[in-house]
Amino acid sequence: MKHMARNTICLWYDGGAEEAARFYAEIFPDSSLDAVHRAPGDYPAGKEGSVLTVEFTVLGVACLGLNGGPMFKHSEAFSFQVATEDQEETDRYWNAIVGNGGEESECGWCKDKWGISWQITPIALTKAFTSPDRAAAKRAFDAMMTMKKIDIAKIEAAFRG
Repeated sequence: MKHMARNTICLWYDGGAEEAARFYAEIFPDSSLDAVHRAPGDYPAGKEGSVLTVEFTVLGVACLGLNGGPMFKHSEAFSFQVATEDQEETDRYWNAIVGNGGEESECGWCKDKWGISWQITPIALTKAFTSPDRAAAKRAFDAMMTMKKIDIAKIEAAFRG
């Protein structure tokens, strides 16, 4: 076991922790599958030798995937927020998540096929709605409220008025 971070996000999966970690490592930079640990004995959601936990990193954040079974489901109360530089990066992440069995939601949110929520948030959007020009910020915010995947050109046009 590598050096474990003192604070690690633990995500509960219904058997898909290793697949999810491999997927995240493929699409996001500074991400990796770090270790796979097998159960030393039978447990309610699996048998001895099945994948129990997976250590992985997503965009530099230490995570632990626990194959705990179907008892607990994910909700939007937890999400990864990914700040993107441009439309190409926004599209790449959004399309990877949604196109791999995920689903679209509103305002830059989507869910992966394991039920984890993601906010694919262009930096341009955050700058627009936090602008000291509150009228321009509101126009950008109102434009965002009509979107699923964020369209940076439309956000910038709304901001300009």
